[in-house]
Amino acid sequence: MTASVNMALVWLIAMIVLLVIEGIVPGLISIWFALGALAALIAAALHAPMWLQLLWFLVVSVVALAATRPLVKKYVNSRVKPTNADMILGKDCVVTEEIDNIRGTGAVTVGGKVWTARMENDEDKAAVGEILQGIRIEGVKLIVRR
Repeated sequence: MTASVNMALVWLIAMIVLLVIEGIVPGLISIWFALGALAALIAAALHAPMWLQLLWFLVVSVVALAATRPLVKKYVNSRVKPTNADMILGKDCVVTEEIDNIRGTGAVTVGGKVWTARMENDEDKAAVGEILQGIRIEGVKLIVRR
């Protein structure tokens, strides 16, 4: 076998391995490098020197990655699915148990549900009956502010 045939075989195997990885792993992680391997395979089939094959592999991989990665990030895995809990964010809530972050106490009622609550600022406290606003959820606690 000649060197160019050997390298063509190496690039073909690399491309197949990268495509198999792409098929097994969720998300796009190696498709760009499979395209680079295809470009290098073509260069090897045309008897290009090794440095040119590597250059084609790198250039095509980087260009494919740069051209498509922003679109992939935008349209794949970018859809945030709101939950029922998210509906309470921004709503008024009534303190049902004094909120004291230092003591680790506090509860509020919002949307007919009781939530363990903590103040946004650790120094703040809230008395029973105060009306606060839910701003975010951390674990099972509703973070609130005045």
